[in-house]
Amino acid sequence: MITEIFHKKRKNFPYGVAKQTLRIYIKMQTIIQHKDKLKKMASSEEKISPRKDGVLKGRRLELFHHDALKEWGGETNQTDSFAVLHPLKKKRKPGLYVVLHSAGHDLYSCIGCTSYKGNHDIYHTPEDLFGLYLDCRAHEAQDFWWGGINAKGEGAPERKETLQSVEKRILATVRWVIANYSIDPQRVYLCGNSMGGSGALGIGMCRGDLFAAVKVNVPAGVEHMLDRCVRSTGNIPDPPVCINYSAQNDIWSQGHEKFYKTMREQKYALYGYWADFGHANNDAVMLEKNDLIHSFDWLSLVRDQAYPVFTNGECDTPNPWENPQDKVPVSGQVNAFFRWKNGRDLSDCLTMKLYLLSPSELSTSFTMPEQARADVSFRRLQQFKVLPGEKICYAFGEEKGVVEADGKGVVTLKQLLLTRDKKTVKLTRFKERKMK
Repeated sequence: MITEIFHKKRKNFPYGVAKQTLRIYIKMQTIIQHKDKLKKMASSEEKISPRKDGVLKGRRLELFHHDALKEWGGETNQTDSFAVLHPLKKKRKPGLYVVLHSAGHDLYSCIGCTSYKGNHDIYHTPEDLFGLYLDCRAHEAQDFWWGGINAKGEGAPERKETLQSVEKRILATVRWVIANYSIDPQRVYLCGNSMGGSGALGIGMCRGDLFAAVKVNVPAGVEHMLDRCVRSTGNIPDPPVCINYSAQNDIWSQGHEKFYKTMREQKYALYGYWADFGHANNDAVMLEKNDLIHSFDWLSLVRDQAYPVFTNGECDTPNPWENPQDKVPVSGQVNAFFRWKNGRDLSDCLTMKLYLLSPSELSTSFTMPEQARADVSFRRLQQFKVLPGEKICYAFGEEKGVVEADGKGVVTLKQLLLTRDKKTVKLTRFKERKMK
């Protein structure tokens, strides 16, 4: 069992670690925070009482090492590491914020980036969540790019068809952390920057049974996701809601035309944002170009609740990957203004309020629509399960009708008119009338 081979190291850092970034940071923080006390100690013979547990900006930090499992299919003599960052603000059952680092980092330097704001901001675990930091640098030959193909098409061909050992390790580690800490399993979120964004898409979007949502900053490739979600012959659960903010002037955004096309055609929930901020990772830099990138509260999503998928929205900006860049705005969005509130999810009925955000709810330099049409599909239905081809009745305000679910049991209502008023959509079972 995986729980039998994980070994907890509760010192600041285990001996023999080559990377010293995090050790240096913690040491410096301790010196700064206790400067006055250290001066006093230096002038007297007062004895210090150091604690063994690692602390990062006031938060408990634990580092782990473990051996690879044979069933993962990789090198069995491989030892891997990960770190767990505890919440600063304790709740009864916090969620889990899972971080995949970029090609320029490893486990230790990734955590080191969280020392100050503006350094790979997506790596910074919110204070009320557990953080899980993973690594694919230590065994770069087999683990790099988190098991997928990068934006330049680089990577072993077998990666396209076979789940790699590093992907299995990441999923097993997430499950182990959930099982061994007081974590809400419905609130697990996966994020990544650059290479980590590519990995988050590839590992997370096909595992809606584990992750509530996935957020990626300038993902360096989308092929990993396409291989696992679209080209795979197996059935996958309803995917997590995806948030993607990228730049058209970033060479690593190659392939985003396939990403946007796939999300639309597969009816995957997407909040997409872009601008010409290059391969940026600093929120302040990106927000100056597009102030919508963090406007959707992805950490409010939970895995055991239904959500709508908005596609073909009238208020969407034409994206610069599927359209000539000189013909579309420099910055834009897809679905940025659409929201919902869950209602009932019963075996015979589903209700949900659909609406557009108003200026009182969101401050932005973008023009906010007062009304807009969009196709609306429904996923992650808990009790209101729909069979492929099943007929479903719907009502949305005065609009009523009957639609047929697609081959995967997804119900889509075409071009509903949404406004800033919260209007309820209702789905019910279609009942054939018996002839007298």
